[in-house]
Amino acid sequence: MKILLLITGLGLGGAEKVVTSLADQLFEAGHQVKIAYLRGEIEVRPQHAEIELIQLGLNSLVNFSQSAQRFAQIMQQFQPDVVHAHMFHAILFARLLRRSAQIPYLICTAHSKAIGGKARQWLYRLTDRLSDVNTNVSQEATDFFIAQKAFSAAKSTAISNGIDTQKFQFSASARQQLRQQLGYSAEIPVLMAVGRLMQAKDYPNLIQAFHLLQQTQPTAQLLIVGDGVQRAELEQQVQQLGLADHIRFLGVRHDVAELLSAADVFVLSSAWEGFGLVVAEAMSCERVVVATDCGGVKEVLGKTEWLVPPQNSEMLSKKLVQALQLSTEQKAQLGQQHRQRIQQHYSMQSMLQQWLALYHLSTERTAS
Repeated sequence: MKILLLITGLGLGGAEKVVTSLADQLFEAGHQVKIAYLRGEIEVRPQHAEIELIQLGLNSLVNFSQSAQRFAQIMQQFQPDVVHAHMFHAILFARLLRRSAQIPYLICTAHSKAIGGKARQWLYRLTDRLSDVNTNVSQEATDFFIAQKAFSAAKSTAISNGIDTQKFQFSASARQQLRQQLGYSAEIPVLMAVGRLMQAKDYPNLIQAFHLLQQTQPTAQLLIVGDGVQRAELEQQVQQLGLADHIRFLGVRHDVAELLSAADVFVLSSAWEGFGLVVAEAMSCERVVVATDCGGVKEVLGKTEWLVPPQNSEMLSKKLVQALQLSTEQKAQLGQQHRQRIQQHYSMQSMLQQWLALYHLSTERTAS
């Protein structure tokens, strides 16, 4: 089968990681796959160099005609059975070109509950008839899109993101090595957060919660992995609270799986989320997870005991203290339960089979 994955960009983000991982899985399963992206630099790419990455150059509406022509050429040359569009701008682009580019079967995937305002809601609604299937990354997000009439119920479904459980697994050697590199002894409690430094992730909430935690856990350390527009103001907040010796900004890292092994507790402080990919990755690495109750996080975590309301530093701090106070045996047991849950419900293979089932609907329709 020929599949064209279309996405807004290939920057560092959860949706981008999901799309490139999906491309790898499809390639390994024997399918022909290409990725087209509207704009930006390539910061995330598939592992297989054979997967072609094609930029459409849609930097503004001025370039729309040229980008549309480029897309039509790709469609004519590659002749995919399915076009699978991810994220709002790519979805809208594909829908608008559905007929002129002769897209045979179009699947549109949103990656969070956030529609993006009234204008986007209206555009989703107006162009809905131009897609064959709509999906979102959690049942909550799918239901919300349907309730807001951004997606029609009859052709919408939830398909969760998949985790590479071979890549994301606990490593005792990585834990020891990275703790040595970071200067942490085995006894130091280490918290870790991963994600772009942006409003949605609500790092000010986490930093304030960590400040409160220091009253009872004065030796605790916090690692923040990622970069973004809020970095300067977050670093200023850390300085003002006197936490410079306890909070490290590690920037963009490509060894997140290994870093997770070095941590004792993973924390997600987001104000809003889609699926909560990093939560699933931490669970696959057998980490204790404390998270805000947003997006699809509750579905992934399965238990509400370790969830707190968004934007509540005091409750987040108390839950983090509770997590750090677990015995080594309790942490290990909880971590094993987390990994089993991811293997059973959120593995990459499970996700791939769900996508292939949707893709094959295109060939069934053609045959009929």
